Amino acid sequence: MTTGATTPTAPKRSRARTLVPVGIAAWLVLEIWLLTVVAGVAGGLTVFALLVAGGVLGAVVIKRAGRRAFRNLSETIQRQQAGTPGAEDGSSRGNGFLMLGGLLLMLPGLISDAAGLLLLVPPVRTALGRMTERSFERRMRQASPGSLGDAFQQARIHRPDGKIVQGEVIRQDVPAEPRPEPGPRPPLAPR
Repeated sequence: MTTGATTPTAPKRSRARTLVPVGIAAWLVLEIWLLTVVAGVAGGLTVFALLVAGGVLGAVVIKRAGRRAFRNLSETIQRQQAGTPGAEDGSSRGNGFLMLGGLLLMLPGLISDAAGLLLLVPPVRTALGRMTERSFERRMRQASPGSLGDAFQQARIHRPDGKIVQGEVIRQDVPAEPRPEPGPRPPLAPR
C-alpha cells in the first residue's frame, strides 16, 4: 500500500569522504613501491637506516615544537595576567605545521619523509599558514546558520578588551506573561 509519501534518501556523501580513503590507499601503495625500488638499488640496510633516521629526526622535531608551543602559551598567559598586550609574531601558527612535519618524518616511507622535510623549511610553513588562514576565513564567511562555522563567528563577537558582556535578550514581539502579584496567602485548612 502506498501512502504517497516520498521515500527517504540517504544524504549525499561529500567529496572528501569519498576521495580521502582513495588518496590514502594510493599513497600507501606508492610508498611501498618506492621503498622496494630504493631497496633494490641501494640495498635494504640503506632503506632501513633512512627509515630509522626519519623516525628519530621526527621525534626530535615534535619534541622541540611542543616545547616551543608550551613556551609561547606560558608567555601569553603571563602577558594576559600582567595586562600587557603581546605582539603576535606568527610563531605559534608555524608550530602546528612543524609538528605535522615531525609526524610525517616519523611515518615510515620516503614520500612522507620528503613532505616532512619540506614542512621544516620556514618559508614553506609561512606560505602554508597563510593559505590555510585564508581558506579558513573564506569558509567562515560562507558559514550557514547553525553550523560550526557560525558558532565560531558568534564566539568571535566580544569587546575589544576581551571581556564577556553578560546580558539578557528581551524580545519585543512576544508579550510578557503576567506575573501573579504577591498578596496574602490563603489560610491553611485544618487537619
